[in-house]
Amino acid sequence: MRVKPHERIPGVFWILDGKKLLATKNLVPGHRSYDEVVKKYKGEEYRVWSPKRSKLAAAIMNGVRTFPFKRGKKVLYLGIASGTTASHISDILGRDGIIYGVEVAHRVIRELLPVAEARKNIIPVMESARRPENYSWLVEEVDVVYEDVAQPDQARILINNMDLFLRKGGHGVIAVKASSIDVTLPPKKVYAMVEREVVSTGRYRLVERVNLAPYDPKHAMIVFKKVS
Repeated sequence: MRVKPHERIPGVFWILDGKKLLATKNLVPGHRSYDEVVKKYKGEEYRVWSPKRSKLAAAIMNGVRTFPFKRGKKVLYLGIASGTTASHISDILGRDGIIYGVEVAHRVIRELLPVAEARKNIIPVMESARRPENYSWLVEEVDVVYEDVAQPDQARILINNMDLFLRKGGHGVIAVKASSIDVTLPPKKVYAMVEREVVSTGRYRLVERVNLAPYDPKHAMIVFKKVS
């Protein structure tokens, strides 16, 4: 087995062990944030990051070029759920970074709490992402707003949170589930609708779109940049 850094994305690694597996280096060695597979190499723990369980991992596997999650950055994560993807972002951000994780479902945020307690750089926020004003007292200006909320108004949810919290030059990243917005339209048309809605504000520029098939059919990861 060998481990080598990802060619373009700092903090992400390849595990070469018969097949090529995506991974992050465990920020809290000995602790498992979920039932991930852990590989040990040269005294370090590497957590396998499955693209079948994480849309962000699927975007990396499918060649996303813009990856604003970097060491020391501040992230607002809308729809953090129990923290599967967030735990890998936590590894990448390191001790100096922070994730504000917004989740409205009581059951899954209870599962998030031990992950946050162990990692120290995740702050759970039990609230609806539709009401960003309700957590504006807690969340500071951030470098990235990441949204994984499968709702018909997910573009508007992203805009409202970016308007309130995203710094100029920061990035908005949204995992779009086409069937949650309009099941009657081809996915590409739904993605284009989301892009137009965000760009039409005049405050955001479209950076790229990555289709997440075959890992998540009818899903795309879309990246925007705040320009004003």
